Amino acid sequence: MDEGVLRNFLGEDGRLTTIPAKHAKLLVVLDHLAQEFEPGRTYPEAEVNEVLARFHPDYAALRRYLVENDFMTREHNVYWRSGGTVDL
Repeated sequence: MDEGVLRNFLGEDGRLTTIPAKHAKLLVVLDHLAQEFEPGRTYPEAEVNEVLARFHPDYAALRRYLVENDFMTREHNVYWRSGGTVDL
């Protein structure tokens, strides 16, 4: 199902065509975006914005959704990946 959700929301260029309104579909997209961040590494907010802007112009909303849904954690404008699937 996850692949189908991603196909529906990602264009051929890999960018989001729209941010899903349904929470279950949003979680699939957020997990996909979380893969862009290396576990165990911290990121300044500017770098998080830069990564997310490659996927959608509203990178601030994506950043907020990643934090609200526990894919990333934020403290003092420093972010790190704290969720999402991990390939072993």
